[in-house]
Amino acid sequence: MLRVGSKAACMACRNLVSTNMGVRFRIPLQKLHPLSRVIHHRYSGNTNPQRPPHRTAARFFTSMSRLPMRPPKPTPGGRSYQQQRNFWVARLAARLLKLRYILLGTAVGGGYTAKKTYDEWRDMLPDFSEYNWVIPDFVWELSEQIDLDKLAKALPEMEDIAKLLPDLDKIGENFTFLKSLLSSETSGDPALKATDSSAAATQDEKQYKKSSDKEKIDQLQEELLRTQLKYQRMLERLEKENKELRKVVLQKDDKGIHQRKVKKSLIDMYSEVLDILSDYDANYNTQDHLPRVVVVGDQSAGKTSVLEMIAQARIFPRGSGEMMTRSPVKVTLSEGPHHVAMFKDSGREFDLTKEEDLAALRHEIELRMRKSVKEGQTVSSETISLSVKGPGIQRMVLVDLPGVISTVTTGMASDTKETIFSISKAYMQNPNAIILCIQDGSVDAERSLVTDLVSQMDPQGKRTIFVLTKVDLAEKNLASPSRIQEIVEGKLFPMKALGYFAVVTGKGSSGERIDSIKEYEEDFFQNSRLLRDGMLKAHQVTTKNLSLAVSDCFWKMVRESVEQQADVFKASRFNLETEWKNNYPRLRELDRNELFEKAKNEILDEVISLSQVTPQHWETILQKKLWERVSTHVIENIYLPAAQTIDSGTFNTTVDIKLKQWTDKQLPHKALEVAWETLQEEFARFMAEYKGKDQDDIFDKLKEAVKDESIKRHKWNERAMDSLRVIQHNALEDRSITDKPQWDAAIQFMEETLQSRLKDTESVIKDMVGPDWKQRWLNWQNRTPDQHIRNETKSELDRLLKLHDDHTAYLANDEVTTVRKNLEGRGVEVDPVLIKDTWHQLYRRHFLQKALSHCSLCKRGFYYYQRHFVDSELECNDVVLFWRIQRMLVITANTLRQQLTNTEVRRLEKNVKEVLDDFGEDLEKKTQLITGRRVQLAEDLKKVREIQEKLEVFIEALHKEK
Repeated sequence: MLRVGSKAACMACRNLVSTNMGVRFRIPLQKLHPLSRVIHHRYSGNTNPQRPPHRTAARFFTSMSRLPMRPPKPTPGGRSYQQQRNFWVARLAARLLKLRYILLGTAVGGGYTAKKTYDEWRDMLPDFSEYNWVIPDFVWELSEQIDLDKLAKALPEMEDIAKLLPDLDKIGENFTFLKSLLSSETSGDPALKATDSSAAATQDEKQYKKSSDKEKIDQLQEELLRTQLKYQRMLERLEKENKELRKVVLQKDDKGIHQRKVKKSLIDMYSEVLDILSDYDANYNTQDHLPRVVVVGDQSAGKTSVLEMIAQARIFPRGSGEMMTRSPVKVTLSEGPHHVAMFKDSGREFDLTKEEDLAALRHEIELRMRKSVKEGQTVSSETISLSVKGPGIQRMVLVDLPGVISTVTTGMASDTKETIFSISKAYMQNPNAIILCIQDGSVDAERSLVTDLVSQMDPQGKRTIFVLTKVDLAEKNLASPSRIQEIVEGKLFPMKALGYFAVVTGKGSSGERIDSIKEYEEDFFQNSRLLRDGMLKAHQVTTKNLSLAVSDCFWKMVRESVEQQADVFKASRFNLETEWKNNYPRLRELDRNELFEKAKNEILDEVISLSQVTPQHWETILQKKLWERVSTHVIENIYLPAAQTIDSGTFNTTVDIKLKQWTDKQLPHKALEVAWETLQEEFARFMAEYKGKDQDDIFDKLKEAVKDESIKRHKWNERAMDSLRVIQHNALEDRSITDKPQWDAAIQFMEETLQSRLKDTESVIKDMVGPDWKQRWLNWQNRTPDQHIRNETKSELDRLLKLHDDHTAYLANDEVTTVRKNLEGRGVEVDPVLIKDTWHQLYRRHFLQKALSHCSLCKRGFYYYQRHFVDSELECNDVVLFWRIQRMLVITANTLRQQLTNTEVRRLEKNVKEVLDDFGEDLEKKTQLITGRRVQLAEDLKKVREIQEKLEVFIEALHKEK
């Protein structure tokens, strides 16, 4: 016989195949196996093995390949018994050769398929060569020092690993039995039917068979469940080890790896885009349709607990039955070496492995929520942005929304319910948002409000994931656990969803750690009959499976929609740039911050201009304004009372007393008020002058606000008041006029003052008596009855003054009676008060006219004043008084000018800088003060460009990750 696998069998098979195909090959005999050569010579009739007759051997194998399957009957001509026996040996060898090649072909094909599958899997793996820098150098050095032989010996043996694996033979028998059982019930094979009909089994035997089959099915399900749980524990152990390894790899060592610039992660880049979009006020209807996971649910349904389980930390404030989530919280989850949290606008990192940092983080979130809520409101739409990193955390962006309520309780705003609905709808109406609908499993499903809301926003359930919380309480409280099965299968609620999950997020205590909750959740589902009886599937339970599913769905949605959103912002950018080119072709695109910096520099330049004002200009303005402020008091309360005295001694005494009182109480305060007002007016004047020099009118509101706020904050140095009082008192006590120019200047100052007062007095009298005869005839004006009475009274009092040129300032009672009776004689009824009032103005005019005449006489009185002629008929004490007042004004103006230029201008400049700095940090203030379509257009352009650029960078990184 031919041995299977021998060279003869291979060559014989080759000749057989070639001969049957009509092709004949010449095979050297030396190439054949020795046994094959013996067979060849024996059946070819050639006794010399060294001379192989090839054609004879070929014909033999060709004829042998055509033999029938069954042994033929001996022919009449007959072959010998030895020939028949040899024929059977040859045929058996041919059959065995065919079997050999079938096995060989299968092995070769299987090897090729395995190699091809290996190459495909290897190509699917990402290229980690770019991340070699992440692994510290000491790791490579350590890997070179590791003895691989020792490491191989330390690994468990295959026998130990095989013990962990299930009994595959037993499982195979159970599957074979289950398959045969199912096929026997559903198959329509006639042979089986004939067998079943021929088997005469009794009814008891059938029932026993069914019961035994059911027991085997239950046993098989339990075996599968135990196997699945065993593999689940092994997988969790491996993932835990992998988590520790990733933490070691990602940690920064002390050998300089932290000095390298670490690129932002993909999820951080995406979160930055969402943060910019949340602050973007779109005027071109460029809506934010980028994906994020929106967490919605009824109040106290467990939304926050689910999010904390996904983030693996207790990061949110907690309360018993009260509303804790008062504003949307955007949480960006990503993987990192350390478990930390950080706010978008803060550089502080909270270590989530430390309880004190967790408490501080919860307190900070609560403060931010309460700060975002406006007065009189309960919830806010302002988003709080938070990022959480840690080993093994799934990458995604979640937004925790305030819980939906059914009733507004005491202490809440009346529109709280509607506000929560509007906030939830605003986030869920995004067609690319993934809705994570949280339902409390421990309460009746009919009490849920959020399911109706979700079904309205996503009726087809294409982007909704349903989560049933508190399943442990639900299993205890529900009489029919199948109700839970109806919920997770989507049969109880009218809403549809992509997937349904059941989770346990705690045991009822707010102080529980996440690790203990995870262990409790795993133990519960391993022992729960919901999973054992098949009501829940293994992939539908635990928050871990939930986070994996949500993360996969999130990134799938991102990959499908992010490029479309980038195209939308690209089109919006083109529209904005076109509008700018058409409306502002010669202006640079300055946003609000850049415009504020430009206005800030202009305002500071204007403030610096105050220091360039000349001293002469300051003193002139101060002297003029101070006299305008105090002139009335000097004339009415000092000069007129003193001038009506009898002699010069009484005049000087009265003046000195009144000047001393005035200096001690009023004059320094008036002077400082004048100086402060002068500084304000000059500051406003410079800003107005700059406004006219081709300045941008877009800064007008800002400049006005800066000026008002700076003046409001500026406080004059009150310590200068005491020194100013001494200076003014010394100036007023001096009576020595040293030269004629000072005397003439005093007379001029006195004349100007008296003429101004006389002009004012005549204007008052004119208003009292009405138009004169000339105005009445030319302008057709008439006097009123009161003016007619005043005019008659004036005529009567003028006659009295002509008779008594040196009359005092006051009328005696008998004189008032005489005037009244004289007027009554002319038919004019007049009140005594009106007579005195009219007399006061007439006497004032009479006195001022006399004083001006006396002032003209005193122009030549300096000689008598210098020689101290006391008995001279020309007394010019009033000129000395006005000289003292004038000198006090000059000295006071000089003192105030020094204080302004040396102190107050610098302090005002400092205040302006502080106001500008405060305004620069207040975004709301800048928005109010720098307005206009040009500003808004530049702001939109900046935002859209930034969003588009960040989206392009994100898309490029996303493609690289693929």
